[in-house]
Amino acid sequence: MPQRVLVVDDERGIREALRQVLEYEGMEVVTASSGDEALKSIAGSHPHLVLLDVKMAGMDGLQTLAKIRAIDDTLPVVMISGHGSIQTAVEATQLGAYDFLEKPLDTDRILLTLRNALQHVDLSSENERLRAVVTDRYEIIGNSRAIKDVLEVIDKVAPTPARVLITGENGSGKELIARAIHRQSPRSERPFVEVNCAAIPSELIESELFGHMKGSFTGAFADRPGKFEQADGGTLFLDEVGDMSSAAQAKVLRALEEGVVTRIGAAKAIEVDVRVITATNKSLEDEIAANRFREDLFYRLNVVPVEVPPLRARREDIPLLVDKFSNDLASSFGVQSKRFSQDALDDLATREWPGNVRELRNAVERLLILSVSDTVSAADVARIGGHTQESELGNLMLCNTFETFKQEAEKAFLQGKLAENGWNVSETARKLSMPRSNLYKKIEKYVMERK
Repeated sequence: MPQRVLVVDDERGIREALRQVLEYEGMEVVTASSGDEALKSIAGSHPHLVLLDVKMAGMDGLQTLAKIRAIDDTLPVVMISGHGSIQTAVEATQLGAYDFLEKPLDTDRILLTLRNALQHVDLSSENERLRAVVTDRYEIIGNSRAIKDVLEVIDKVAPTPARVLITGENGSGKELIARAIHRQSPRSERPFVEVNCAAIPSELIESELFGHMKGSFTGAFADRPGKFEQADGGTLFLDEVGDMSSAAQAKVLRALEEGVVTRIGAAKAIEVDVRVITATNKSLEDEIAANRFREDLFYRLNVVPVEVPPLRARREDIPLLVDKFSNDLASSFGVQSKRFSQDALDDLATREWPGNVRELRNAVERLLILSVSDTVSAADVARIGGHTQESELGNLMLCNTFETFKQEAEKAFLQGKLAENGWNVSETARKLSMPRSNLYKKIEKYVMERK
């Protein structure tokens, strides 16, 4: 779609000359002969840019600019004048003009200015779109009491500088909580830097957090800032903080107490202003008892605790999450979203979901890919495997002997794998690397039937 430019000038000859130049460049041109007409045109045609003359009868260009800014403070306005002065240019800039051009107008200068202004509009629009996408991606979904309690804590703690310790099972959404706190805080325009302490080898975690100087160790070919420096003014999210080495814990404690970090190999400390949010799926109290985590650091981090509920504690949110994941995934795949039948949703809601929300999202993605109908059915859900509360795995602990346990576990495993492969015995045997005849014998032995 061509970009639309509004040309405002009380001289018809100038309006038409600019129209010819801009239309030749592929732009759509709308014209107005006065300030009042320009304001009406902005409301009706929604231009991407305005070329506005300063000297006009009635409402002049500067007055018109002020009114445009009151309507839309993002619309770029380029002022043009045959009586330009430094004072007028300064006043126009103070009112929010993008640029100031003097008559007689130079065609190359006009086109360069307009291209720069329109590119600025495109970048701003793209930034807003990406911001909306990112916000939507990390949206916390749910109407359950359990998730509402978490959101209430976020609303209270986000505007403060307090440190937050987020606890919860893997896949329950601890990162979403951390991002929500950052997004609602005064630091929201500053960086959000994430570090997964469990994913970084213990010998590298200090370099990752605090940076290093060139030559400080083998492989340090250049000075490198750490995550604390990168997050200066913003938020540092330390995920799986319970897996941090003892040496790194001591340095983090110092950074929190003194507000300074020292790169490996450096003699001088660097001041940092960082809000630290941490998360773990471990019991830090147990880690302290086992001498694996510093008690003084725990009290520094655990100013405001937030416990994220597992998915099984908020089953009523599962239909909302399924709908959200289905729409998001369909959009990213470039396909139409699929409806989930009530039976399918009921089946999904009864499962234990040890991997929590992350596991549910993966299941929805699998169902969108594998289901052949426009509606995902309970039969489709059964084919992806998994276990409901009433499944055989839920009863394993009721076995009285180890031999019975082994038989029940084997039956449950094979039942799940057969369901996962649509009861295709040959395919299941191939994936399990076992002879097909053996699998048939197991099916007969355990009297397994397709459900």
